[in-house]
Amino acid sequence: MNRIDALFTQVRARRRPALAAYITAGDPDLDRTREIALALVEAGVELLEFGVPFSDPIADGPVIQRAAQRSLRAGTTLDGVLSCLRQIREAGCEAAVSLFGAYNPFHHRGLAAICREARAAGADGFLIPDLPPDEAGELRPHLEAHDLRCAFLLAPTSSDERIRLVTRASTGYVYCVSVRGVTGARTDLPPDLGEFLARARAATGKPLLVGFGISTPEHVATLAPQVEAIVVGSAIVKIIEEHGQAPGVAERVAAFARELRSALG
Repeated sequence: MNRIDALFTQVRARRRPALAAYITAGDPDLDRTREIALALVEAGVELLEFGVPFSDPIADGPVIQRAAQRSLRAGTTLDGVLSCLRQIREAGCEAAVSLFGAYNPFHHRGLAAICREARAAGADGFLIPDLPPDEAGELRPHLEAHDLRCAFLLAPTSSDERIRLVTRASTGYVYCVSVRGVTGARTDLPPDLGEFLARARAATGKPLLVGFGISTPEHVATLAPQVEAIVVGSAIVKIIEEHGQAPGVAERVAAFARELRSALG
């Protein structure tokens, strides 16, 4: 079974959402990305969003934009990202992994090739923020051929018609964007977030993941009853930015992940 499907089967059986984490592969370098990813999983992260750096980022706030720039300056390539993921799997990691990145590098590689290579490296799916579901027809057969999932982003400004389109097209889960705008840690969650998640829930029986702007254990605890997974990104990437050159960066990130995980109960 695809690891994403297996994870959400477990989530619904235990009635406790999964903690997900976003990191930019290659920030500060691929060796430390491997260490950080393994430390996150050991700390309780069950779904990794593995960011593929791109020179023209989509939907990324300043923290993740800077991470992509650092990664690219370090020489990270798509081949390097896939090799890093393969090494994470060889180290025994069984967490679900989605490759998160702009459509351009994947399309340039060739959709058949990237799906084949991603699956061989150990990926379970994709998140492509600049690929609308109504333009994903070319990608879909290659995803299906390699048992890969693809979640599309659902914005809080979405009409009911758009919610139906995104939830129908998404496989594995539906990615609910918690805020208007780009990624980045926020102090407070939007007051209308619960209403938006309820609209998404009414439209689909698929698992809901919520992300963008979630940065504290309090945010996680608030959202836990409403969704099947909660992803924290910029707050983790910020720790890597501040401590990436220090020997204990993986331990710092893991300590934060444990705080987030404890908020799930």
